[in-house]
Amino acid sequence: MPDITELILDDHEWFRRRFAELDELRAADADPSALRGLWRPLADLLDVHAEAEERIFYPQLLRRGENDPQEETLDAIGDHNDIRDGVRAADRHPVGSAGWWEGVDAARAANDEHMGEEENEGLPDFRLHAHSGLRESLGAQFTAFKKRHEGTRGLDVVDKDPQAYVDRIEREITPPSDFSGDTSLGIGSLRPR
Repeated sequence: MPDITELILDDHEWFRRRFAELDELRAADADPSALRGLWRPLADLLDVHAEAEERIFYPQLLRRGENDPQEETLDAIGDHNDIRDGVRAADRHPVGSAGWWEGVDAARAANDEHMGEEENEGLPDFRLHAHSGLRESLGAQFTAFKKRHEGTRGLDVVDKDPQAYVDRIEREITPPSDFSGDTSLGIGSLRPR
């Protein structure tokens, strides 16, 4: 099983190729059905990929990253919101119209920025500080999530408040301040003396 960082990079390459294909169709003044056939799977995977990262990758980056994972995560969630906003903007217009292209271009610009930051910051940080077994286990979860939610099936694709997201994950991974590290029940040994 490929690790999650490889799977994220695979999706990034797929996104780049689909946007390049959209460039070709735009240059050829392709009909809306050809544009729709390329855009819908791209738009859907942009949404599913972002949600998968938010549920599987970024909580683990916050746990294990050492190069300011909070800032990397805040940026990523903000970028995901911008990508989602571009997809929604495109979907409000007839395919191939000027408004549709503006939405597509906005989603692409936000995605390009996100991929660059993630590939140069979050992914290397995670590779350096998370063991291969964990990365492979997360890869299996990432693959299963994408399959289960193909075409955004069963997902409520909405923007998230980046700071609230980070705060929630950090509450989940940080023990309460009164935690002493002692996990015993305080009742002594059950073995007779």
